Amino acid sequence: MTTTRTTFTLEEDLVAQARLLGVNISAAARDGVATAVRAALAQADRAAYQDRPETVDDFWAEAEAWSDR
Repeated sequence: MTTTRTTFTLEEDLVAQARLLGVNISAAARDGVATAVRAALAQADRAAYQDRPETVDDFWAEAEAWSDR
């Protein structure tokens, strides 16, 4: 996977605490962004489903009946 370098700002006190506690700020930022992206994708999926909810499709019920299983 290719990575991209980016820059962001944090409050000085937060950086000092992170360093004091041995928190890897880059890893924490990656984890936070990944969590935020998953949440945004889930929200977008829910919104799409609410805009176009599933409906009963008689074709699939009939198509399943064709199978021997």
